[in-house]
Amino acid sequence: MQDAVSRFTDRTVVVTGAGAGIGRATVLRLVAEGARVIAADISAERLDSLTRDAQGSGSVVAVPGDLTQQSVIDDVVAAGEGRVEGLANVAGIMDGWLPAAEVDDATWERVFDLNVTVPMRLTRALLPQMLERGTGALVYVSSEAGLRSSISGTAYTSAKHALNGFVKSVAFYYGRLGIRANAVAPGGVHTEIDAAFNSAYAEMVTAPAIAIATPSVTPEVIMHPILWLLSDDAPNINGVILPSDGGWTTI
Repeated sequence: MQDAVSRFTDRTVVVTGAGAGIGRATVLRLVAEGARVIAADISAERLDSLTRDAQGSGSVVAVPGDLTQQSVIDDVVAAGEGRVEGLANVAGIMDGWLPAAEVDDATWERVFDLNVTVPMRLTRALLPQMLERGTGALVYVSSEAGLRSSISGTAYTSAKHALNGFVKSVAFYYGRLGIRANAVAPGGVHTEIDAAFNSAYAEMVTAPAIAIATPSVTPEVIMHPILWLLSDDAPNINGVILPSDGGWTTI
């Protein structure tokens, strides 16, 4: 196993949703382990705070903007200078727990844009340079909602199932060419994501599932499997949807 304090020395890694929660924790640890991080977030203010707080032998290159805009994805790729070896796709939004009879088009499209289309576009943009070198690690933050249907609304559940399928497809097509693609599926995490109920019916029928859920954890807990999958410590792990939920999937 590699030295845990220098697994990412001289490596460039893209992290989305970098300004808060799991993304922020991931960036800070990557930098502490020597990485150059391209940190993308919709909030320039959060990225300024992240850059100030980053410590260690690595560095942070901030790319503010809405990743659903292709121009921002282009900025992320340009900041990598053709040297990106890893992607931690953390950015995501929930859907107000709206079930199928209540979900509106705007919510459906917004959730799919950020949770599915953005990871696809980033992956598509970064794969050529990884394939040229014959190595790369792609890690996506999925959710327990990608493994079950009782802890989110219809749009978020559908999007996370779609993301899991995307991860497996990338792993199948490019694993033989040196690219690993995996996802981490957290349970409850203490983050700033808006998880408020916008449906009284959904809140009523999901209450039993929430009641038996394992306790929520800090973002740093989820950061660990993300970094493991990004690192050379997981050389034969490809196409895996890895729950990090305290055993919630056993219930």
